[in-house]
Amino acid sequence: MLDIKVTDVRILPGDSGFLLDDGKTSILFDTSFAFTGYQMAEKVKEFLGERKLDYIFLSHSHYDHVVGAPYVSKYYPGAVVVAGEYAAKIFAKPTARAIMRDLDRKYAETCGVTEYEDLIDELRVDVTVNDGDTIQCGDMTFSVVSLPGHTKDSIAFYLREKKLLLGSETLGVYFGNDTYLPFFLVGYQMSLDAFEKVKTMDIDYMLLPHYGVVDKAETQRFLNNAEWTFRDTAEKIVALYKAGGTVEDGIEYYKDRFYKDNVIPTYPVNAFRLNTSIMVELIRKELVENCSEK
Repeated sequence: MLDIKVTDVRILPGDSGFLLDDGKTSILFDTSFAFTGYQMAEKVKEFLGERKLDYIFLSHSHYDHVVGAPYVSKYYPGAVVVAGEYAAKIFAKPTARAIMRDLDRKYAETCGVTEYEDLIDELRVDVTVNDGDTIQCGDMTFSVVSLPGHTKDSIAFYLREKKLLLGSETLGVYFGNDTYLPFFLVGYQMSLDAFEKVKTMDIDYMLLPHYGVVDKAETQRFLNNAEWTFRDTAEKIVALYKAGGTVEDGIEYYKDRFYKDNVIPTYPVNAFRLNTSIMVELIRKELVENCSEK
């Protein structure tokens, strides 16, 4: 049994924000949206009481995981923000922050929120990390594991002594009920390589972004089934291409297979189609065009 307390501090379905606490040191893993940032900070405070938040770990640079960080930092200015070096470079770009701001506002509007304080320009990283680095958090020692595929900067954090991996969307998004959503936005093969890397690690528990903790039996099931889903989806889309199908055909296949009742409430259809089109194009490039050139 995992003896570190993991608390779900998400505000909305589809958020990503989990509080880890071993009784001495606390870590917030991802911070979700800007328009829910203060609410997440309040929820963290509810569980920590008078104790401080020690660390904020950010898994990658997508707005729905990081733009809540400045709001949480207002409550806990001493919390050390940790992110990958590549992600930190993205956060420093005014153009990237402008895109994050626009995406956050658009999603806020769909949730009925039109006015909220804008702190996105205060997004910062105190400690940048790369693959193989270690972070000492009180009695907990985390190793950084680079897992590009979802994004170039996707990382995981491995707590060896507890056999716990704070996971990455490169391994897919889990919705429960055997629903595994492939989510490779920069590389299909990169994601397969990530599965191979993770499978060599001694893991009993995974904390999955957008979902929560899975135990030893479910961890192995997740890794096996998610990887199979990645490969099977790619094979089906390659077959569509070879039969004369188009990118739109691939998008429709993916939508019919994955955009179900448990996914729809947390994944706006426009974002779903955009991300799916990127993945379908990657499959064409990596598995159809590149193979035909060899």
